[in-house]
Amino acid sequence: MKAYSRQQLALRNGQDKPEIWVAFKGKIYDVSRSRLWKNGKHYEHWAGQDLTDELVDAPHTANVFDKFEPIGQLIDQ
Repeated sequence: MKAYSRQQLALRNGQDKPEIWVAFKGKIYDVSRSRLWKNGKHYEHWAGQDLTDELVDAPHTANVFDKFEPIGQLIDQ
């Protein structure tokens, strides 16, 4: 699986590049096809970020990521 830095993830926010990516528990997911992430925003959450810590406040479980194949691994540089 390809590794991406937080800076690379941040560019996939639906604004700077057409891809809409989010990270969760070290994996990066392409959520571009989700209507809930239109324009890189999902309620008060923005794409291009690691959402691991934010899931606690979500009205759903981590199973929501089962809909998407991981496309990469988030690395800290």
